[in-house]
Amino acid sequence: MEYSNENINNVLLHLTKACYCPYGKNYYVCVFAHIRTMCSACNVLRYCYDMVHYGHSNQLRQAKAMGDYLIVGVHTDEEISKHKGPPVFTQAERYKMVRAIKWVDEIVEGAPYVTTLETLDKYICDFCVHGDDITLTVDGKDTYEEVKKSGRYRECKRTQGVSTTDLVGRMLLMTKAHHSNTGSSDYQQHTDNFGRGPKGHSPWTGVSQFLQTSQKIIQFASGKEPQPGDTIIYVAGAFDLFHIGHVDFLEAVYKLSDKPYVIVGLHFDQEVNRYKGKNYPIMNVHERTLSVLACRYVSEVVIGAPYTVSKDLLDHFKVDLVCHGKTEVFPDRDGSDPYAVPRRKGILRIVDSGNSLTTDDIVQRIIKNRLLFEARNQKKEAKEMAIQYRTCEPPAAVTN
Repeated sequence: MEYSNENINNVLLHLTKACYCPYGKNYYVCVFAHIRTMCSACNVLRYCYDMVHYGHSNQLRQAKAMGDYLIVGVHTDEEISKHKGPPVFTQAERYKMVRAIKWVDEIVEGAPYVTTLETLDKYICDFCVHGDDITLTVDGKDTYEEVKKSGRYRECKRTQGVSTTDLVGRMLLMTKAHHSNTGSSDYQQHTDNFGRGPKGHSPWTGVSQFLQTSQKIIQFASGKEPQPGDTIIYVAGAFDLFHIGHVDFLEAVYKLSDKPYVIVGLHFDQEVNRYKGKNYPIMNVHERTLSVLACRYVSEVVIGAPYTVSKDLLDHFKVDLVCHGKTEVFPDRDGSDPYAVPRRKGILRIVDSGNSLTTDDIVQRIIKNRLLFEARNQKKEAKEMAIQYRTCEPPAAVTN
């Protein structure tokens, strides 16, 4: 692609700003090197991220693998409301959450809903990337039509078994009394006719069950062992519907040391349901594993961690510090304090992230706006069904 003086000047202007990234580098240097050598591929992924989940993270992982520098455009609340319906997270929350995903180099706040060649050139990107699910404007037009025609569009595979539509549906199920029984088939599979019309459903937003594989975990995991001099920090919890409250907490934990190695212990679904009740967790342990692994502040995840932080656990991982947020600590099944050992050893730290948002708060947002979200999903489904009938070639549901 051609680089105009205006584009180069824009990047040079960015270089004058002391832009901080978690690794202590001015990340715009990467873009500058791209201009000077013209050998690196810079790509942009434009998305709503109306509710950031591990499916989005997987698309970002695939997009980053297509180039050397990943810029992610995130839309405003106004744009999402206009084209899709009310977002679950605010734009400020979405900006920070996307920045916390480890494959992201830079984000563009308030990115236009329709991606044009002008946008790609402005940010000096070779191409843009989107999932193989369809994205339409409010009037049913393909938002990537222009860049597709120019050959500057790439696709990554959608993560089968998760969508914002599905997750919103799971939360709305919590308002139904019969779902209080965690042994019911509805609880196990989270299936519902939420947002579907009477004449079938869209192949892009239909609810299906996520199936974890060892390959997927490998793709998300850092694979890095703790190094000499690292401070090994252990935190544990549900981390359900991974949200900005979790991100702020993990960032605060990460900043407790110059060389942090943060291990997150995730409780099994049955354990989470014991101390949280209702239909929690909304995401199963496999989904929560990927959500946490995608966070740049996390080094390792213990899947199915014991609820009590025992001496054996601390010795096994050579833990230097155990952290917990300001949320309530529920006793173990026998009534004991799950943090008694680290508390006695003097290595327990209560961390105030400054963010009191909880998974319950997210669920309440959905319930409060139930009718709006139902209308949003039905509208989205109708547009996708129209495209499906027009092309007669629904996309294959492939997980990568």
